[in-house]
Amino acid sequence: MLCELAIENLALFEGATLTFGAGLNAITGETGAGKSLLIDALELLLGERPRASLVRKGAKEARVEGRFVLAAESTRARELATWFEANLPAALEEWSALALGDERELILSRTLSAEGRSRAWINHRPVTQRVLRELAALLVEIHGQNEHQRVLEPQEQLRLLDAFGELDLRLATYRAARASWIEASRALAEFELRARERRDRLDLLRFQARELGDAKLSIDEHAGLIAEREVQRNASALGGELGGVVDELVEGDAAALGAVRKAVRALERWEHKITTLAPPAEELRQALAHLEEACGDLARFRDGLEYSPERLEAIEQRLFVIERLATKYHLDVAGLVARRGELERELAAMEGEAVDQGALVEGAAKALAELETRAAALTQARRALRARLKKEVERRLAELGLEKARFDVKVEPRVLPEIASPNVDARRTKALAEERRFGMDGADVVEFQLAANPGEDAQALRLVASGGEAARILLALRTALALRQSVPTLVFDEIDSGVGGRLGPKVGEHLKELAGTQHQVLCVTHLPAIAAVADHHFQVKKSVAGGRTKTSGVELDGEERVAEIADMIAGGGGQATARAEAKRLLGG
Repeated sequence: MLCELAIENLALFEGATLTFGAGLNAITGETGAGKSLLIDALELLLGERPRASLVRKGAKEARVEGRFVLAAESTRARELATWFEANLPAALEEWSALALGDERELILSRTLSAEGRSRAWINHRPVTQRVLRELAALLVEIHGQNEHQRVLEPQEQLRLLDAFGELDLRLATYRAARASWIEASRALAEFELRARERRDRLDLLRFQARELGDAKLSIDEHAGLIAEREVQRNASALGGELGGVVDELVEGDAAALGAVRKAVRALERWEHKITTLAPPAEELRQALAHLEEACGDLARFRDGLEYSPERLEAIEQRLFVIERLATKYHLDVAGLVARRGELERELAAMEGEAVDQGALVEGAAKALAELETRAAALTQARRALRARLKKEVERRLAELGLEKARFDVKVEPRVLPEIASPNVDARRTKALAEERRFGMDGADVVEFQLAANPGEDAQALRLVASGGEAARILLALRTALALRQSVPTLVFDEIDSGVGGRLGPKVGEHLKELAGTQHQVLCVTHLPAIAAVADHHFQVKKSVAGGRTKTSGVELDGEERVAEIADMIAGGGGQATARAEAKRLLGG
């Protein structure tokens, strides 16, 4: 519950600290005293969009801080621990460490500068406004006469209906089915979206692998073709020049090969007699062997020279094919050979991992059928709650002065316009429509309806409920749902608007009943009957000091409380009859 609310420099509040207690907390005061500023302070603390005009004149910033205490083993404490783990894991240890015996403490803070900038903290750890708002929604709900009351919103009405019927398990089962369907549907859509891309890739791989395979590229072949092309291009010049070389080395009268042979024979006659000639004789024999081999090779090369225009053309064509592939793939011959291997491996992998589209279609269809079954079960359960909630709410509305009002609950399937897009295929279009129809909370639209007067048709609550009626309808709903709601602190801003003194005690009884379950209730009220049944009574009042007006809040007890309630009854706490009535209401 909210134990303490500290306010600094917020409009007329220069500085105030209110310590709230369990049960029903009534907040009273003269019109214009600043009761609504308490609501503004709470809304600021809960992450609502602030107004810079709230900062007190002359101050640099306004500050609001709330201290909440929850039982350590309560459902709400466990939900908060789960929230911390998902959103602020670093703060979870601190949250657990801030133990007060069997309780856990939580501090929310918010500042607003005169320029309109705001900052927020959770347990003194800076957070964004969104994070603060999410956490605060688990702790406090504010219900007033503003048009933005959540009870008028279809989503909130759906949540209230589910809470009344305790449909958490059915809803969780539906959400699990929805998650499975979305996964299967998106897997199919992804497959179909990528099918053409995959086919195009396979076609490209097959073409390139076939192109490089048909080319039968070889590093050795390419080098040989380059050399052979040079021979063919220069066959005539080579023949003439090599002929002269062979003639000088082998065939002429003064051929070099003959001279070396003669020298070897001469040295062989003397090397046995003159040993110093043996080394040069051996070297000359080796030189002769190399020369004979070289001369043989040259002669064979010369004799084999044969210029062929056809062969040269064939070589040029083959090299053109190789060079064209090298240019196309931006690779040399060695790179082309390696690329062919890579293509074949990638092609084999893609063909090996082909997905059965039929299996995906069947899986998505089964998941959708299961989702439809779970959604239908959820719809049936919600419709089955209609009569029970109607009876419970109408009984409480009658007690709150709306005895002629007729309440109803409409549960209809969500109908969405068809999604038409020329850029999305039919199956994907249908999947998008189904995903919008089956929302996180089911396939239903829930609408609370009210006929405030006999003879009128029931209409959506938001269309027929005035401010005071909406507050009382909300109170009737809250009381009916009291044992099934877990938000610990409920704030009602002037719920008694439009309620006369005759109904005041009934409204007070409902608030007291609501606060006596698992809630703490804060109620801004003008009715003495409500203030008198409160467990804690706070007065908001204005004073002037040093030419400045300021608002303060104080908890009343004893004679001060009697005087305040008497003043609410008759406008003058000193009147004997008003004081007597105040004491009667207080049970004194």
